[in-house]
Amino acid sequence: MIDRRQLLMAGAATFMLPYALRAGGVRLDAAYVNGSVWTGVRGAPLASAFGTVGNRIAAVGKDQVAASTGPMTRVVDLGGAFVTPGIIDNHTHFLMGSQALSRVNLRQASTPAEFSRIIAEAAQEVGSGKWVEGGNWDEQLWGGELPHKDWIDAVTPNTPVAVARLDLHMWFLNSLALKLAGIDRNTPDPDGGVIIRDANGEPTGIVKDKAKDLVQRVIPEPSEAEIEATFRKGIEHGLSLGVTQVHIKALDWTSQNALRRMRAKGETDMRFSSFVPLQDWAKLDAIVREEGRGDDWVRWGGLKGLVDGSLGSGTALFKEPYSDMPENKGITFVDPADLREWVLAADKHNLHIAVHAIGDRANDMILDIYAEAEAVNGARDRRFLIEHAQHISPASIPRFAELGVVASVQPYHAVDDGRWAVKKIGKERLHGTYAFGSLLDAGVKVSFGSDWPVAPLDPRTGLQAAVLRQTIDGANPEGWLPDEKISIEAALEAYTVTNAYAGFQEDRFGMLAPGYVADFVVFADNLLTMDPAHLTEVEILRTIVDGTERYSSDT
Repeated sequence: MIDRRQLLMAGAATFMLPYALRAGGVRLDAAYVNGSVWTGVRGAPLASAFGTVGNRIAAVGKDQVAASTGPMTRVVDLGGAFVTPGIIDNHTHFLMGSQALSRVNLRQASTPAEFSRIIAEAAQEVGSGKWVEGGNWDEQLWGGELPHKDWIDAVTPNTPVAVARLDLHMWFLNSLALKLAGIDRNTPDPDGGVIIRDANGEPTGIVKDKAKDLVQRVIPEPSEAEIEATFRKGIEHGLSLGVTQVHIKALDWTSQNALRRMRAKGETDMRFSSFVPLQDWAKLDAIVREEGRGDDWVRWGGLKGLVDGSLGSGTALFKEPYSDMPENKGITFVDPADLREWVLAADKHNLHIAVHAIGDRANDMILDIYAEAEAVNGARDRRFLIEHAQHISPASIPRFAELGVVASVQPYHAVDDGRWAVKKIGKERLHGTYAFGSLLDAGVKVSFGSDWPVAPLDPRTGLQAAVLRQTIDGANPEGWLPDEKISIEAALEAYTVTNAYAGFQEDRFGMLAPGYVADFVVFADNLLTMDPAHLTEVEILRTIVDGTERYSSDT
């Protein structure tokens, strides 16, 4: 739920409406009636109607809407449908996800033979010399053996292949891709990266984290026009799922540059908040000083850093060794001294900072750096973000609340990783894993997202994962670590109210209240009362952004 400060903002936002409307002199442009409207306002009952003037909510409640409806008001009968504020996704790799819509998808490959067959078909389709990209493969579906270049070399002799594991922290390459990238037995592991080798020291085709950079630099870049067209496909996809805004947590500038070009041409239909590499804080600071932070269609001013890798790739940073790799405690993506320097400098310049941390040691490391930044640079409203916050020492959970750090989590990861996490870190260390309930109980701001394309962009899958915590293999029908389940209303708040807060937008987004921007989603069924087992089946009827319908199931 929102706090007292947010409630005061909701009331104050009414004064952004024209005085004549509040006095009854101006009529609604649109009235949405006969619905069940979850406004996101603490303690407010479901409303049956609301109305808009321009791009703003102007009235909420049956009587208020009726009093402001005039002969020119467009009346929309919701037919009992359920309405929520627009869904905000706190963590996407939006360009990569948009590209994945038309690239090879290995998510359903459950055997090495099927894995190889899909890649062979993709290689035949793209043609000789062109790269096969995409991925989303998961070695756990066939028992845990990592793919080897020998699986596909014979069927891809003239086609370089670089396909990502579903967590994006591990890539699989064929021999041609390794050759083009200059990776052989003599290539050293780069700092923050790993090249997997066989018993003879030869690369197997698996590269982890910063070792991917060796490959990335030789893959041809798409043109600006191709990137923008790809974004448009992703926007259409997102709107069909009720997503009205996404936060892009990028490790390069490609997305921000493309969005700035698109915004110069008009509205982008979906809203974007862009985060760029933390080490580039000075470049971003110069842009903010000269141009500001954009607008509510395309915003910037955020920075994304990384402490470690991922659990599935064995590169998340832990205090104790992995159960299945006793010699391994994970890696640091960058030198901790550099990370500290960048955070303190960026914070001094009032930039918004988000840092990826998966393992318990990684989370403690960035919490310590955030605490130091506050001590050095002075108290203010920072809203530091920890991206993923997946495996936290129970004793560290209260520190999130003490420091005002937002836990930017992705609930689908819990029901995906929950299939095999115990093999990686053992049963005892599962306490504090995907601890949504414990974080909320400790007073932490918990915001939700997808990590698309690592997980589906569809927020219905995230809502269901947070409420039921049933792993996708069906092995935990009562929920994996069920004490961490949360209510459907808490999950909706994490996708709306808290995500607006996490983006410093709680004065105009995340709720349906007078003065707030008219971003909302119309669902066919009441998410609060239905069986959560069927959440992913609920039809999305309309997606409205800035008061304009951007998606309709009727078209």
